[in-house]
Amino acid sequence: MTEPLLLDTCALIWASGGLNGSDLLRGYLLSALDAGETVWVSPISVWELGNMAARGRLGLVHPILPWFEALVARSHLKQTEIGAKVLAASTNLPGTIHSDPADRIIVATAREYGLRLVTRDRKILDYAERGHVMALAC
Repeated sequence: MTEPLLLDTCALIWASGGLNGSDLLRGYLLSALDAGETVWVSPISVWELGNMAARGRLGLVHPILPWFEALVARSHLKQTEIGAKVLAASTNLPGTIHSDPADRIIVATAREYGLRLVTRDRKILDYAERGHVMALAC
């Protein structure tokens, strides 16, 4: 790995130990942190997680914002910025990718900041295989 990592929302859930975690993801995170690299997360993930919790698709004991902030702090993650440049880029991505706005913002974030996106989302991984974003499967 030479590019810093950006965790997709599914990878963030796995990093928290949800869905029984992932040994592959744990390896990516430990390697990056041991090498002194920053591991990034997009604030759009808190929006996505909040929506999942509101629809009953994610069981959380704590309110979403304190849970997210605690996870970011204890995992030594850094939050990316979502500014006008990323938001505009998410509306004009090259090639074909699905229409989920959160995923489009995360992909645009990875592209704009030169980050390697860690995901299990098959559509994003296919998009990466076509050369539009750097990605690692977890």
